Amino acid sequence: MKKLITLSCLLVAFVCAFAQQKVTLQDVADGTYRPQNIYGIKPMLDGEHYTQISADRKRIVKYSFKTGKEVESIFDVETARDCPIKSFDDYIMSPDEKLILIQTETKPIYRRSFTAEYYIYNIRNNTIEPLSKNGPQQVPLFSPDGFQIAFVRDNNIFLVKLLFGNSESQVTKDGEYNKVLNGIPDWVYEEEFGFNRAFDFSADSKMIAYIRFDESQVPMFSFPWYKGMAPERTEYATYPGAYTYKYPKAGEVNSKVSVHTFDIKSHVTRKMDLPLDADGYIPRIKFTSDPEKLAIMTLNRHQNRFNVYMANPRSAICKSIIRDESEQYVKEQAYSNIRFYPENIVLMSERDGYNHLYLYTIGGNLVRQVTKGEFEVKDFLGWDQKNDVFYYTSNEESPLRSAVYKIDRKGKKTKLSTRTGTNTAIFNTNLTYYINKYSSKDTPTLITINDNRGRELTTLLDNGKLKGQLATLNMPQKEFFTFRTTEGVELNGWMMKPAGFDPNKKYPVIMHQYSGPGSQQVLDEWGIGSFSDGGMFEAYMADHGYISVCVDGRGTGGRGAAFEKCTYLFLGVKESHDQVETARYLGTLPYVDANRIGIWGWSYGGYTTLMSMSEGTQVFKAGVAIAAPSDWHFYDTVYTERFMRTPKENGDGYRAGSAILRAPKLHGNLLLIHGTADDNVHYQNCAEYSEALVQAGIQFDMQIYTNRNHGISGGNTRTHLMNRVANFFIENL
Repeated sequence: MKKLITLSCLLVAFVCAFAQQKVTLQDVADGTYRPQNIYGIKPMLDGEHYTQISADRKRIVKYSFKTGKEVESIFDVETARDCPIKSFDDYIMSPDEKLILIQTETKPIYRRSFTAEYYIYNIRNNTIEPLSKNGPQQVPLFSPDGFQIAFVRDNNIFLVKLLFGNSESQVTKDGEYNKVLNGIPDWVYEEEFGFNRAFDFSADSKMIAYIRFDESQVPMFSFPWYKGMAPERTEYATYPGAYTYKYPKAGEVNSKVSVHTFDIKSHVTRKMDLPLDADGYIPRIKFTSDPEKLAIMTLNRHQNRFNVYMANPRSAICKSIIRDESEQYVKEQAYSNIRFYPENIVLMSERDGYNHLYLYTIGGNLVRQVTKGEFEVKDFLGWDQKNDVFYYTSNEESPLRSAVYKIDRKGKKTKLSTRTGTNTAIFNTNLTYYINKYSSKDTPTLITINDNRGRELTTLLDNGKLKGQLATLNMPQKEFFTFRTTEGVELNGWMMKPAGFDPNKKYPVIMHQYSGPGSQQVLDEWGIGSFSDGGMFEAYMADHGYISVCVDGRGTGGRGAAFEKCTYLFLGVKESHDQVETARYLGTLPYVDANRIGIWGWSYGGYTTLMSMSEGTQVFKAGVAIAAPSDWHFYDTVYTERFMRTPKENGDGYRAGSAILRAPKLHGNLLLIHGTADDNVHYQNCAEYSEALVQAGIQFDMQIYTNRNHGISGGNTRTHLMNRVANFFIENL
């Protein structure tokens, strides 16, 4: 009995010791506790299957939509005849699924753009051959009949005809770096309108429509390249180099855009007679199922007037069929989520104060508003035309949560997802099955297959291994809370308290936020936390005795247009004030040390950090601003003017939102972090802000990362950054 008791005590001691493992920053940087996920699900035409790349990136695997089980490999580098590649990065199926474009040697350009070497794989013959031997390609696209492939190289569109020995011809010839782009967007369109291909085939495969970007008058921006490490650029070992590209800053000249069509048979190019403002935007073009109807979407420069035109690709006549307007701005969902059906158009709009679905005829007549209520539709998943049933996700239950719904023609709504938290869905082509991705603040990603009645058929992934790992850690307690500011605004937040939290102690607090227009960080999902990793960085800080907090202030999303757009023309003012209000509120809690509150953020979150620490209210003892804009004059036209208009029109707003002008009032210890090769928020922001602090006689800390872009990663960089942030707060709070 004594031996049993001794063994039991040893076992308990071992379990307790094992259960008190601590998260390291290396764990956070390496993603040691990152949940497994399933990426790249591509539904197939038959509605019964989907495809995916294998984990070793050597096969394309076909799965059953009903069971989730592997059916067969439809491409394998080991068995394809005379296959020259060992692995691949992505793939594109032809419209009839008889051919596959295999993507290899991918080289990123900006956030969404890249070049790659593509190969054409014939499933029936098991043969593979290069798409082109004349250099890397961008954004290849099959024609609807599957007999042609268009792509972009060196800013020009090329066409490969598969029935003519893969003969390659050049569609446009005036493309030139930093001057003219055909069929691909310029930097600001790619970054802010969120796409990387600007051409399309007509439904009969006889024409190509494309957007032409003339950026010759757009001002140039340069940043230096150094030799650096990981990767090392030996060409700059002695003298630094420079990268120069077109970047239109607020109030400056944008690319001149126009839409053209190319007749593949006659080789005739036509310019569409589009009634576009001289400084207007074309964020999307799309051929409908009618080859005589090319949909062209436009915005005025203020981005508060959205038009859908139907253009005849041969006559070049354009007719406006839908217009959506807002006093402030039209959000991106209007053009990024629009769907064209043979006889109808489905559009998202905030015209009643919340983002909802609207059904139009193909001629632009409103049939009905599909969804209604004080909630936001987050994603349009599909429309069963035969039964007139719409599928979508919305946050009807709470701004913090999303669920999958369907609604019929009579307005009868059915909730399909069963778990409370965040649900997203990928439907098969005939909308009978869907793959549901679910998570909550306490549950890592769970992926199931369901039918269109919501019935769960099988589990594809439950992250059981991660749950076991987490059970051995001192994970912080995750809680949601709300509070009301002194201005009477109710704000949502999350809080992570250290394991073994003692309500009788006084804890220092680290506030993290992003705060940008339409963003949300207070969500009931596993991605909670500053690095969207389930709070692992917060777990590290909790082990050092810190409470972590995040609050979504005014201007953030999920709560309707009025809440989100109240920051219009004065970015940074209300957002930073709400973070100050948060710190004041936290300071009233019995377990918070009001004299030890810090704040930090990345990008817009870094900007809000600077603005909050220099509002004049001395509530923050320390802050970290990473890759932060410091004055809206330095940022791009599309994003900045969407919320601020131009500096000439809104001088007061630009002055009020300048962290540089607020710099003399900075209170608290500050760490500035920036990458020298940030093509998005230029290092100029950091350089000018730090100079303002110097001239104001204010001491601060600064960490610069050589050759790093807006994401500040590569080699040991991210680990170094996390240590810098953590140690700064430990030393200063």
